[in-house]
Amino acid sequence: MSAPDLARRRDRIVNLLSIHGSLSAADLAGRLAVSVQTIRTDLRELDEQGVVRRRHGEASLNRGTENIGYQPRLAIARDEKGRIGQAVARLIPDGARVALGTGTTVEEVARALIGRENLLVATNNIHAVLALRAAPGVTVHLAGGKVRLRDLDIIGAESQEFFGQFRLDVAVFSCGALSPEGEVMDFTPEEIRARRAIAACAARTVLILDSTKIDRPAPLRHGHLQDYDVVVHGGTLPEDTAAACAAADCRLIAV
Repeated sequence: MSAPDLARRRDRIVNLLSIHGSLSAADLAGRLAVSVQTIRTDLRELDEQGVVRRRHGEASLNRGTENIGYQPRLAIARDEKGRIGQAVARLIPDGARVALGTGTTVEEVARALIGRENLLVATNNIHAVLALRAAPGVTVHLAGGKVRLRDLDIIGAESQEFFGQFRLDVAVFSCGALSPEGEVMDFTPEEIRARRAIAACAARTVLILDSTKIDRPAPLRHGHLQDYDVVVHGGTLPEDTAAACAAADCRLIAV
């Protein structure tokens, strides 16, 4: 099996576990039309990456109160994140001034912007910078300050001051989780402050989240989904949350 096919199957496993909570290897094998042994191999590797946990013959997503490392997060919903990146790129025309926040899904947005012309990007995400290094039509400004080596990003006071000097067209950023009540959640106060600074520097805000963020526990909240201009998401949002977004003129784009 090719690497893309393997990645897509594991993305589907993650998405199914996000929807159903927990499933056995036999359940997953039936849904994906592969052998139980194949699924067990997938689950073992996803377990080693910290993405899923296996207990009593069933697998579920690893929903800790601390976010997992950057490299394991790359394996989660990879195909879905790519679709989110492409959907966001379609919202950003040539010549735009864009703020990009942190996270693996934002990295996919950066990668989808490579073909843009006369784009200005301000970011605190080193992974986004690396993704844009082959983009001759993009000018990149990177925040200074202390680097979180685990995630290769900058979220301290310096990054807040950095975004405060810009007046941009659109800000694109992710979150740690979305509560069942539609609250936007994160794991540390620094992450919340950084995302607020990114949102404040732009005329239009775009929040992105893959399906594994929906109904995931995280300790800190900072507003509701309907507070943003556009939400690009995977999975299915709670009905009440979707209704609140419609009432607040928040555009929802499902991928």
